[in-house]
Amino acid sequence: MIKLYNTLTRKKEIFRPIKLKQVGLYSCGPTVYNYAHIGNLRAYIFADILKKTLEYNDYKIKHVINITDVGHLTSDQDEGEDKIITAIKREGKKLDINSMKQISNFYTNAFKSDITKLNISHPSKWAKATEHVEDMISDIKKIEKNGYCYETADGIYFDTAKLKNYGKIAKIDIENLLHGARVCVNPTKKTPTDFALWLKSTPKNKNHIMQWDSPWGKGWPGWHIECSTMSVKYLKQPFDIHTGGIDHIPVHHTNEIAQAQAINHKPLANYWVHNEFLILDKAKMSKSKETFITLSTLIAKNFNPIAYRYLCLSAKYRSPLSFSWQNLKSSQNALNNLYNTISSYNRPSKIIKLYQKKFQTAINNDLDTPAAIAIMWDIIKSNHKQADKLATILDFDKVLCLGLDKIKKQAKIPAKIKKMAIQRQVMRDNQEWEESDKLRKQINKLGFDIEDKPNGPSIKKRTIN
Repeated sequence: MIKLYNTLTRKKEIFRPIKLKQVGLYSCGPTVYNYAHIGNLRAYIFADILKKTLEYNDYKIKHVINITDVGHLTSDQDEGEDKIITAIKREGKKLDINSMKQISNFYTNAFKSDITKLNISHPSKWAKATEHVEDMISDIKKIEKNGYCYETADGIYFDTAKLKNYGKIAKIDIENLLHGARVCVNPTKKTPTDFALWLKSTPKNKNHIMQWDSPWGKGWPGWHIECSTMSVKYLKQPFDIHTGGIDHIPVHHTNEIAQAQAINHKPLANYWVHNEFLILDKAKMSKSKETFITLSTLIAKNFNPIAYRYLCLSAKYRSPLSFSWQNLKSSQNALNNLYNTISSYNRPSKIIKLYQKKFQTAINNDLDTPAAIAIMWDIIKSNHKQADKLATILDFDKVLCLGLDKIKKQAKIPAKIKKMAIQRQVMRDNQEWEESDKLRKQINKLGFDIEDKPNGPSIKKRTIN
């Protein structure tokens, strides 16, 4: 039995799929105008743990992630410049369709590379916005036919006043919302919560690079219609689970729900599951403010990307996670210790059922990864046979995905390394700290780590950088 916190109801609920042992899962994907920062990537680590937990419980998953390569404006709503165009200008490229495609393809590939390095499995379907514009136009026409939108000089807007319970997921107080309090004031809108389904080519934005013909003239889709259209196209309506960051709740996910209900008068998804922010110096990371750290930054500082995954798993997904170089270093040390321990074990034998049950109970309880990791370390400290410990931990790693199945059995320590370690210990005994440190670095360069313990130095072959 899996329990998930459902943002719609603000409570933890037993997960009940629409189809027996099958799950339709949609995750809001990246807008590909810059590298994903590690705060963005926390959302995909969380979604991956959810997916792996479902698979661990014998569910078959159809997972869709979108790629937003048009229509996402800099305000995250209906004002500002298309983020892809902002990227073209930032990188000094020619303002044409080829540059737009180059930018979006480059950052799409960078994102896919990042999630691979984090052991995040790719979805069943990557859904690119520009390849689904005709589907979006079709959905907007349905919304228009059902009377939930109106036309202005600059676009087609969803009429939020027509929809009962608009804003339920975000608990928006529509009656007390002042005009312009949520979005930039647009005098053509009837209500401040109304949002663009289609943006027309006007003198103000006629130079937008990507435009399509539509019943309302040339233009391009709004950001929100993209996700509701593509999720329903591949998962039907309703589907089981929709994931994303908490920043999506008040606008993007609220509007996705509204559009889907206006078309089919059904919920879009039954469970909405959101992760909290990664916090950097008491503020969330932001691309627009350029206060962000990428996975490449971590790698350049000699951190294993999986150490960042481990860091994310050390906190509950619904809790803010403070990032610092020190806590990342602690995660890498813990991971190194885990890898070194695994490398000393014999071949796996039998899974320890008691620990397996504890682990499954933890992850099934709203993805309690800190408890799951604690159980893993409890096994390591236990008196069970090493071969059984290894079998059990490898079973856990089907969910945690720390790459434990790739760790090779610890190599025999060469006589030369042992001799160097003895020499270093003599130097330490004589308080020749500088010389002993030089010798330690030489040992490291040869691919071995040395740890000083009360009963003498411990030497292990390095399993990761």
